[in-house]
Amino acid sequence: MTASPPGKSGKPSRRIRLDDLARACDVSIATVSRALSGAPGVRPELVEKIQRKAQEFRYALPSTLAGQRLLILASAAAMEDYARSQFTLNVMQGIEERARLLRAEVITQAITSTEQERQALAEAATDPRVAGLLFLTLDDEDMLTPARALRKPVVLVNGDDPLMQLSSVAPSNRAAAAMATDYLMRLGHRRILFLSRRGRRTIERRAEGWRDRMTAGGATLDADLQMDVADWLPDCAATALRDRVRTRGVDFTAVLCASDSLALGALQGLAALGIAVPDRVSVLGMDGLAQGAFFSPALTALEIPMRHIGAAAVDLVRDLSLGAHLPARRIEFACRLVERRSCGPVAS
Repeated sequence: MTASPPGKSGKPSRRIRLDDLARACDVSIATVSRALSGAPGVRPELVEKIQRKAQEFRYALPSTLAGQRLLILASAAAMEDYARSQFTLNVMQGIEERARLLRAEVITQAITSTEQERQALAEAATDPRVAGLLFLTLDDEDMLTPARALRKPVVLVNGDDPLMQLSSVAPSNRAAAAMATDYLMRLGHRRILFLSRRGRRTIERRAEGWRDRMTAGGATLDADLQMDVADWLPDCAATALRDRVRTRGVDFTAVLCASDSLALGALQGLAALGIAVPDRVSVLGMDGLAQGAFFSPALTALEIPMRHIGAAAVDLVRDLSLGAHLPARRIEFACRLVERRSCGPVAS
């Protein structure tokens, strides 16, 4: 009795084995094994043929990355954020936990220039132990261009590829900011200041979510309600907010911050001016870091599932390594609102 692909019932006639795939593809069992495990020595077009046949037969593909390496290329911004024990630290914990479960080794390399990235990609391309690469907060077009040509899985973590040639995992930035804006508007706020650091596409998505809901909700959307700072440090946010109030007065009733660190700075800046939170101005952050519960007052924030993002990125590398012909995909994680004491109804 020979194996057959799934019929109308969606089930094969019996359990598919390696020798069944070998016969169907007219290759040796060893070639099938290498193609499905990601081992070197099999032509790319043959790997794709074998993987397609395995999917057609619904063959149970291996689920681990045992003995293989995951190369993480981290931007300078990611390394700074990691040192500050913020978003990147939690994402890395998710990556490392999932890699241990799949018995893979994680190697992290800081990238500060396109030349460094090209060198890292060249080394990864020739290293049979590297199953795939994770770009951590690294989405500059000069960096993405050489990555698109690599014949190994590349996943952008906390980033996205505007051409959708590379897979990515990120928070639902636009939807999360829209949710935060809606929450403030339900509290009666109509002049909501958006505080961020411009530059990255993921942060621009947050600005778009704020702008979408402000416009749809009939709120005031003056261009000067979007305020940018030079760095993610709380001191930068505190200084910027104090300067604005001293020159323009309190022309807003709430501050939506693109990160918890900026929200901390907003709380500090308002406190220094004697502006009560939330009695006069509400403050809402985005990240949902544990330390937000200890701010004064405790910070209301959009909580990002950071560890889940890291784990999903590893799973995505595994899936792509087992199916090189699979199309790139963009995975976004929903965020949830954590209500604390820094937000309240608009002051009458």
